Amino acid sequence: MILCIGEILVDMIGYEKDGVTSFERYAGGAPFNVCAGINRLGGKTGFIGAVGDDLMGHFLKEFVDKLNLCYSNIYLDKNHNTTLAFVTNSADGERSFCFNRKNTADYQIPNEALEKIKDADIIHLGSLMMSEARGIKTADEVVRLTKENNKLLSFDVNYRDDIYKSEKEAIDISLKYLKKADILKLSEDEVKLLSGLNDLDLGIKKITNDDQLVLVTLGKDGSRFYFKGMKETVPTIKIKAIDTTGAGDAFYASVLKNIDGLDFNNIKKEELIKILTEANLCGAKACMQKGSLLV
Repeated sequence: MILCIGEILVDMIGYEKDGVTSFERYAGGAPFNVCAGINRLGGKTGFIGAVGDDLMGHFLKEFVDKLNLCYSNIYLDKNHNTTLAFVTNSADGERSFCFNRKNTADYQIPNEALEKIKDADIIHLGSLMMSEARGIKTADEVVRLTKENNKLLSFDVNYRDDIYKSEKEAIDISLKYLKKADILKLSEDEVKLLSGLNDLDLGIKKITNDDQLVLVTLGKDGSRFYFKGMKETVPTIKIKAIDTTGAGDAFYASVLKNIDGLDFNNIKKEELIKILTEANLCGAKACMQKGSLLV
């Protein structure tokens, strides 16, 4: 089972008509999107997260219940509101974010919920919690329990500098946690930002280790993997994007679903090419629909 831990929130996705911008409500949050994607693809998965005991929180809780995941633990927090992300898209589907996330619920996960780590095979850790001291404590506990129980740790950088005190803090924290992962996903822009280098291969060499499976999304050019001296760029299909929200999460859901159950340390190059080919298709499919979930 792949256990996803981290933010679950409401994506308020805007659209403009006759000069008026309206917002539609969708379930979201990167690790939850990954979990829902794995479930949609037929994988075994579970989710641990926190929402407010409010209108939006109950919407999310009911949404998760209907998915019939292998496991779910959504903590209803009476003292913090549900996190909201307002999203707008340009004509080519590229998104802009604005978070309503001051003292909200997504990083208020109780430590006792993390005991489920021992029953999973891959632990996928969300990154938004790391912008808060409380969330960092939770992330550190997730890492400790994952390593202690000899599970694989998955991490998606999902860089968001607007929720940190400074760009430097965001970079330092991202680098700290990406180095702990066994399976790691970054975008091409994130590699350049975190390494300070424009050359993708040199950037990866600088910020990661050879025994990590590193996946880099390249937008319309597909994706690339690095693992134990192996490297390959895997192309994707051409599409007209409607909404790129959640494309990386759909890609990563497919990757994790297909890695679960394999002998991780002995994955062959041909297997990784096949895995990324399928993942690229899932990411492309997500761009052709509204909302961040793979449907």
